[in-house]
Amino acid sequence: MLDLKLIRSEPERVKAALARRGAADQIDELLSLDERRRQLLPQIESSRSERKQESEKIGALKKAGEDATAQMEAVRELKSRLEEMEAELVTVEGRLNEVSATLPNLPDPSSPDGFTDEDAELVREVGEIPNFGFEPKDHVELAGDGIELEAAARVSGARFAYLKGDLVMLEFALVRWALEKLRAEGHEPVVPPILVREEALFGTGFLPGDRDQIYELEKDELYLAGTSEVPLAGLHADQILEADDLPLRYAGFSSCFRREAGAAGRDTHGIFRVHQFDKVEMFSFVKPEEAVTEHERILAIEESVLSDLGLPYRVVNVAAGDLGGSAAKKYDCEA
Repeated sequence: MLDLKLIRSEPERVKAALARRGAADQIDELLSLDERRRQLLPQIESSRSERKQESEKIGALKKAGEDATAQMEAVRELKSRLEEMEAELVTVEGRLNEVSATLPNLPDPSSPDGFTDEDAELVREVGEIPNFGFEPKDHVELAGDGIELEAAARVSGARFAYLKGDLVMLEFALVRWALEKLRAEGHEPVVPPILVREEALFGTGFLPGDRDQIYELEKDELYLAGTSEVPLAGLHADQILEADDLPLRYAGFSSCFRREAGAAGRDTHGIFRVHQFDKVEMFSFVKPEEAVTEHERILAIEESVLSDLGLPYRVVNVAAGDLGGSAAKKYDCEA
């Protein structure tokens, strides 16, 4: 969530920044709710104090054998007014939290304007796409019976696959190689849990906005993580990290699960946009003032992975309106 103090002190700057993400409309409502909440809190506290004082007067009058009818009526009125204000506060705070949760992060000034893939800014291209002199086969043809799509569809439905034989060994060889490489770069390997609680998804910005992309186990009140970023971020949840202990760097390996809602007709061939896949991910806890440097460091490592594998690639700076909810800036490496 964005800091309410920042929104109060610099509302126009926040609006301008969120407008680049198409998310500025709710700032006025949020400020109005915040103002009403700050009005209600002292009023409720004052009414509680007044009710306590009147109740003490009633006790004293009754003890003295005197009439306390007026004071009792005043307490009834105070109680009624207090209940109304407390009910309003619950409503106001509920809506305030709801609006706050939907606001994305402020985009970095260096993120380009726009809302689609086409608006991304090309940073660099590395290597040349080879010219084979013939029509190359796609990954499904090359894999042969190493990828079983029809059997997976019978068992699990569309967008699932069996990997078999050499492809299994290739995947885990790549995973092992990647983890060893990242460990040499100072990232501790981690296999995190893939079932996470709702608060972990809210804390990392994947809820409420991406709810339709996430598999939910309602009976257990758990969700299948779409990226190990979620459990890795939660590794130090509810902890205070000492600055001297930073940076903390991790390399997570996990299976990931995504519903891919709204992706019908897009990249449906083979094992693109599948519902289940394995991924190695870098994650760092650093001081705020070191975040940009760390982001560039992680990008350099990712590029070195592609270069070591001999893959031509390009780096793009994702448009502000195309960023995930928690992101201020994002690079995509497209191989």
